[in-house]
Amino acid sequence: MIEIAGEIYNWNDPLILLIGGGVAVVLGFFLLILRALGQSAKATEPLMREMGWLGQRVQHLSEGQERLAGGLHHVSETQTHSQTAMLQMMEKRLTEVQRGMTESLHGTSTRTARSLGELQQRLETIDKAQANIEKLSGNVLGLQDILSNKQTRGAFGEIQLNDIVRKALPADAYSMQATLSNGKRADCLIHLPNPPGPIVIDSKFPLEAYEALRRAQTPAEQLDAARQMRVSVKAHIKAISEKYILDGETADGALMFLPSEAVYAELHANFPELVRDGFDAKVWIVSPTTCMATLNTMRAVLKDARMREQAGAIRATLRLLHRDVELVVNRVDKLNTHFNQTRADLDGISTAAERAGKRAAKLDNFDFEELSPDPIPGPDLIGNQQTE
Repeated sequence: MIEIAGEIYNWNDPLILLIGGGVAVVLGFFLLILRALGQSAKATEPLMREMGWLGQRVQHLSEGQERLAGGLHHVSETQTHSQTAMLQMMEKRLTEVQRGMTESLHGTSTRTARSLGELQQRLETIDKAQANIEKLSGNVLGLQDILSNKQTRGAFGEIQLNDIVRKALPADAYSMQATLSNGKRADCLIHLPNPPGPIVIDSKFPLEAYEALRRAQTPAEQLDAARQMRVSVKAHIKAISEKYILDGETADGALMFLPSEAVYAELHANFPELVRDGFDAKVWIVSPTTCMATLNTMRAVLKDARMREQAGAIRATLRLLHRDVELVVNRVDKLNTHFNQTRADLDGISTAAERAGKRAAKLDNFDFEELSPDPIPGPDLIGNQQTE
């Protein structure tokens, strides 16, 4: 019999048998489990050992990770500090570079502005020079137009000659467009004394042959132009010699004025025979420069001639000046006599004043209380005092 939950059951009761069978099954199952656990424990011992070793490795790895984390933190802090210092240094360098660039840009802008100003001034100067060149080119073209016409070329030479003569000689020493006894009109007549006498200057030089010589390009053209040059210059020398050299009226020579130094140099360099022909005909070729030198020589001759003409008047003036000097000397002698008399009078006055001073000093030293009163001086006493 067995009591379960307040009730009594027999051992052969089906419930008890069922419970017993269940308990037996449970116990069997538990034993199987215990057996399996024993076998599993034996089987897991190596695994547990491996797990322990792995735990140690994991611990070591954890410690290494911690150290690595500390190192990384230190490296991070160091890197952060380095980056901060680098940034500060970069900012400082950038500031210095920016300041330097600002100063450099300011200086560059100042120099650029100054250079632009100077460039503007030079451009203005160049513009003015270009305007002057254009004006000069126009004047050159006008001069070419003048020289291309015989009449205007002659007028140009006359004006240039007139300007040179007016600067070199006084107004009464020359005459422009003077008419000679043969009816020929000279461009300029210099009134030189005899000898050599008045001399004529002609300014009408033929420039056509010279211009053709300058334009010639081929040897044939140059030869033809040179031939024309010789013919025209010889004809002009002959015309001057025949028209402006007159016996008893003008000098035995004349001047041929060339208004161009280039023509004068061309004649002396490449046509010396023409210069010799001029010497033979007593026609001397002059340029503006040599004409000025010749006129200065003529001015010296005129000055010397006028000095000789005025020699008599100079002598008369010197005689009058000598007489005036003698009168002055006489007046000075008389004035010296008056000065001597005045000096003697002043010496007498000085002597009388000195004597009067001495008498006054004597009177000042008298003691009037001890002396008896003097009688009133009479006429004799007064006369004696005056004599003293």
